[in-house]
Amino acid sequence: MQSNDNTRQKLVYLPVPLPKAPPEKPRSAALRAWWKTAWDEGGVLHEMWDDVLSAPRSGLRHMAPWLRAVLMTAGISIVVLMAKAAGEIILQQLHQILTAVPRVQVGVDTSNGVAAVFDQPVRTYIAQHSAGLPVAASTVYTLWLLTGITGLAAGFLTRSTGVRMAWAVWGAATVCMVWTATPQASRPVAAGLAILAWAFLSAFSLRGLTLRHRVVVGRPAQVTVRPEIHIPAPAQPADDRPHSGCPFQD
Repeated sequence: MQSNDNTRQKLVYLPVPLPKAPPEKPRSAALRAWWKTAWDEGGVLHEMWDDVLSAPRSGLRHMAPWLRAVLMTAGISIVVLMAKAAGEIILQQLHQILTAVPRVQVGVDTSNGVAAVFDQPVRTYIAQHSAGLPVAASTVYTLWLLTGITGLAAGFLTRSTGVRMAWAVWGAATVCMVWTATPQASRPVAAGLAILAWAFLSAFSLRGLTLRHRVVVGRPAQVTVRPEIHIPAPAQPADDRPHSGCPFQD
C-alpha cells in the first residue's frame, strides 16, 4: 500500500504540457501589412495624402489642422533663422564701426567751437570711469553718441513716450558728466551751455508734447427714431344704469 501512495504522489507532481504558441510573423511582413492597410481607402496615410492634395484648393484657413501646423512651424523656423543671420551681420558691422572710432584720450581736445564745451568733458568723464570695463572707452563714447542721435531722430519722427523718456535721461546724464568733468571755475557755465543745447534739441525731439490736461468732450447722444404705429385699445362700454353710493343696491 505504501508503494501505491508514493506512485500517486509522483504522478501528481508531473509537469503539465503547455499549448504551443503560434509562430510569430516576421517584422517585415507585419510592416508590409501595416503599410498596405495605411494606404488603403480610409487609412492614415491615404487621408494625409488627400489633405496634402486638397490644400491648394482649401487655402491656409480651411486646410487640415496638422498640415497648417507643419507649415506654420516651418515658416517660423525659417524666419527665426533669417533673423538670426541678419542679427549676426548687423552686430558684426556695428562692432567694426565701434572699434574703428579712435580711442578717447583724457585731456585732449578733439572738438572745436561751442560743442567742445560739453563734448570734451563727456570724453574725459568716460575715459576716467571706463578703465575696468571689458570694452574700450571709444566704444562707450560711440554708444553714448548713437543713443543721443537715435533719441533725437526717433522722438521727432515717432513721438513715442519711451523714446522721449530715453532722450530725457540721456540729456540729464550728459549734464551730470559735464558738471563732474569740467574744472570748478568754469563748471556752472559749461553745465548751463549743456542745458541750453539739450533744451534746444528737445524742441525737435519733444515736438507736440504738452503738460496741459486734455479734456475729451464726449459725443452727443444719438437719438434713434423708429417709425411705429400704435393702435389704441377699444374703449369698454360703460354701464347705463345710474351709479349709486350703496354697494348693495341692485
